[in-house]
This record gives sequence, structure tokens and C-alpha cells, in this order.
Amino acid sequence: GRTLPNQVWMRREILPDLKALADAVHAEGGAISYQLTHGGSFVTSLKVDGPTMSASGGINKAGMMRGNLFQRAMTRADMDLVAQQFVDAAELCREAGFDAVEIHMGHGYLLNQFISPLSNKRKDDYGGTAAKRARFPAEVLRRVKDKVGRQMAVLAKINVADGVAGGATVDDAIVTARLLQEAGADLLVLSGGRNIESGWFMFGSNFDMDEMKKVLKGSWLTGLMMKLAQFGTPKVSFREMYFLEYSRRIRAAVDVPLGYLGGARSLANAEQAMAEGFDAVVMARPLIHDAQLVNKFARGEATASGCINCNRCVPYIYHPAGTMCVLNAPNDPALNRVRAAG
Repeated sequence: GRTLPNQVWMRREILPDLKALADAVHAEGGAISYQLTHGGSFVTSLKVDGPTMSASGGINKAGMMRGNLFQRAMTRADMDLVAQQFVDAAELCREAGFDAVEIHMGHGYLLNQFISPLSNKRKDDYGGTAAKRARFPAEVLRRVKDKVGRQMAVLAKINVADGVAGGATVDDAIVTARLLQEAGADLLVLSGGRNIESGWFMFGSNFDMDEMKKVLKGSWLTGLMMKLAQFGTPKVSFREMYFLEYSRRIRAAVDVPLGYLGGARSLANAEQAMAEGFDAVVMARPLIHDAQLVNKFARGEATASGCINCNRCVPYIYHPAGTMCVLNAPNDPALNRVRAAG
């Protein structure tokens, strides 16, 4: 189920490491959530044996960069197995002391492959209408909630829209949100876009393709896919709070707590989201740039992020060393070890 080789594979052998991470966050006075996902056909950096699993069968656009050319439709047995794997992973997180798990249902990963009509062409009870497409993701959440929901919060990340013609719309997202509310979600994180078809929508602006090519250098197939990705991509300039209009519609349609995500770059942005009825504000790139940003907000030392929205951090998701802000000096692992030991 991994998209990348450096993603964590959830199994009991890593329990001590998970516990160490949770303990470290708790020691600083924080709470910690673990994001759980399954790539399905979205396997961009690993070669797997046989066709990858997805909502429907056919050509696997997402897997072409590593030769995973075909995908197959999941059977009922496959769905039961994957749902149980989510449950097992959540139990591992609970045992490690995490405060919450977030089930990723957006961005083109497996559960989003069911939700989105771009990838779900099924003719059974798990395809067709928005409610049927969201049925399996809701079943996964309900099973996780039934198993660990008394000990930890169960969150889900969903798309407000896919941001591309033929994809899921905000009306579909409202249906999904209502089903997840019924399934017992404690909070929904509202994101958007699909990694392959509409990454620009997800990040609110275009990628730096030169940086992407540098990180993903290697096979001719990767180079070809990078060139093809540039065709048909609209030119999008960043604007703050770029998912707000979509998220407002979902806020008006459900009672479940919602986390606003998308272009929150300042204390004023966060205050606006909270004033409009959202229950949390979710950031990524600003915290990659400055992990102390929220503390600086609280201490009155900053009112806005120094992130310039260049998206040059995004390609490094695919780098073995992990993502980073290219505007910052590289981390010194020795200093990190000294701090951890102290």
C-alpha cells in the first residue's frame, strides 16, 4: 500500500519507534495524530508485482513512472482485507500512545480512488452515485472508529473537490462529509486536488518543474511523464485561503468538526477560519519553513509565515532524505541528536 519506498510500513516491529515519537511530542506538551493511507494504484516510486489495486481496473497513469502499467478492480475480499489493515494500523497507533489517527481519503490515494469518478467506474454498490462511491471509505472509518474510537480521535482527510473536469465536485464532497459524519468521524480535514491530475489545485499554485525533474531524475519514463504533466496545466498564482469558498459550503452542510486547510499563511487567516465556524486550522508548508511558527504566533513574535509558496519543498517528498524548505539551511543531524540526547 505504499506510494514511496521511504513511507512507513505499519507493523508491530516499529512499535518502539512509534512510541518514542508519541512520547517526544507529549513531553513537549503537544498532542499527536498519525495519518494512515493506502496508495492503491498510486504507486509512483516502487515497482510492484502484478497489477496494483484500485476501485476500477485499467491503465494505471499514476504507476507508469515505475512500470506499474495496469491496475485491477478490488474484490469484496480485497476491501475487507484493506479495511482490516486500517484497523490494525490504528490499533498500533493507539498502543503507541497517539492521540488520534487521520484516515487519508483525498489526493488520489486508494480511498479517494473510490470517491472520485475519475477513477471509480464500478457498476456495483460501490460505484455510480456520490453516496455509493463514498461507501467503502465510510465503512473503513466506521470499522476504525468501532475499534479504537473510545481511546483516540478518528479523523479523515477529504477533498473539497478534485479540481479537474470529470472529478468529484464540492457537491460530492458534501455527500462524503455527511456519510463520514454518520460513520462517527471526530473531525474532517478539508483538502483538495489529486496528485496526478490536479496538483496545482491541491497546492494553490504551480509546481517548480525544474526542481521536480532534479529530484526525480533517473529513468526516461520519469522524464517523459514530467513533460506530459506540463501540458494542459493551467497557470495558477497563489492566493491565501484558496479553499475557503469550497469549505464554507461543507461547513454549512454538516455538524461534524472541520479543519480548514488551504493557504492559511498568517495569524489573521487562522482567526478568520475560526471565526467562520471551523474548529481547527491545518498548515504544512508554513511549518516546513518554520516549525516554531505557531509558538511564535502565541508569543507575539510573528503574525505571518515566511513561506513564499514556491512549492520547491514538494518534490522532496520523493527524496530519500524527506522534504525540506529550500530557503532554510540544511538540518544538521548531529545537532538534532545532541538535542534529543539532552
